[in-house]
Amino acid sequence: MKYRTICDTMPDVSILGFGCMRFYRKDGTLDLMSSEKPVDTNLVDTLINTALERGINYFDTAYTYLGGMSESILGSILQGHKRQHSFIATKLPAWKAKETDDFERFLHEQLKRLQTDCIDYYLVHSLSGKTWKQVYDLGILPFLDAIKKAGKVRAIGFSFHDLYSSFEPILNAYPWDFCQIQYNYLDTEYQAGKKGLLKAHKKGIGVISMEPLLGGKLATQLPTEAVSLLQKINPDMTPAEWALRWVWNQPQIALLLSGMNQLDQLNENCTIADSADASAMSKEEMVTIQEVKQIFDERIKVHCSGCAYCMPCPHGVNIPRVFALYNEAYRFDNPESAVWQYNSMPTEKRASACVACNECLSKCPHQLPIPALMKDISDYFKS
Repeated sequence: MKYRTICDTMPDVSILGFGCMRFYRKDGTLDLMSSEKPVDTNLVDTLINTALERGINYFDTAYTYLGGMSESILGSILQGHKRQHSFIATKLPAWKAKETDDFERFLHEQLKRLQTDCIDYYLVHSLSGKTWKQVYDLGILPFLDAIKKAGKVRAIGFSFHDLYSSFEPILNAYPWDFCQIQYNYLDTEYQAGKKGLLKAHKKGIGVISMEPLLGGKLATQLPTEAVSLLQKINPDMTPAEWALRWVWNQPQIALLLSGMNQLDQLNENCTIADSADASAMSKEEMVTIQEVKQIFDERIKVHCSGCAYCMPCPHGVNIPRVFALYNEAYRFDNPESAVWQYNSMPTEKRASACVACNECLSKCPHQLPIPALMKDISDYFKS
């Protein structure tokens, strides 16, 4: 296993981090949110112990993962000798904070769940422009100062899910030790993107990549022509290995997180990590990745940038989200995930709620025919 530095005040971390959001339940499902279905803790114990044996020392969880069970499961496994050789990262649920006292309440509960008196890496979870204002107004900054001074946390960061325009103000608002962004070879211009990666690195803020495989899609759902292109260059390298090596090829990335819920996934990723390195991919390989990205880009049906200038819709339609799921259904060879996510949206937020009032037309900088597209999308999803 190779190791990199997140911040100067902390020991180096494994370039492969273990994500604790997607554990199998005893019934064989991968329900991410339920607190009712018991987790297969025997499998989780095997996975985490194998991860430690393979050199992984960074374990990422959160207050809400697995319906609130993830922290407790991780805390019960990483005890004694194991705890001395591992770093725990968890997250304060920013969107749940309604008053200042909630910050301390969350942290107290997390320390208890994790069976520790100090969290190594503590993140403000899932920040957007809206949630940042919410926690800022409640006094998150003096709270972060206080818990670090008290030794309850060692390093402080945030995870981000919004447009770049919200990323930079958050980045500049506090002396963060690290940040966590969605980053893979398809998402170089999505959310914080490459611009955010370079900005954070320039400021000396460590960067963690989440969703390096886009929830597994870059491993199992590539278009056939993309898989053929990758195999032509290197028939021995799987799509997952291409995607992981590409992220590790970025010297600005301290580590990437992978939700490894099967032993073969864990061992495969560890083996890749053992030989991956920054700036190690050849020029031919980097060009090939760009060609694969082009294949995906050519499948995009609606060229929406997600700027949200069209929002709010007076009738409740989540226009950017609808477009994103429509594009996802076409970009990957397996549209079931996009269909499931679309059908999980409240009815009033779907394309079928559009009444063609045309208020959005003048707001779209790309001049997209939004009402007409909503009809097409409603027909496609049959809802």
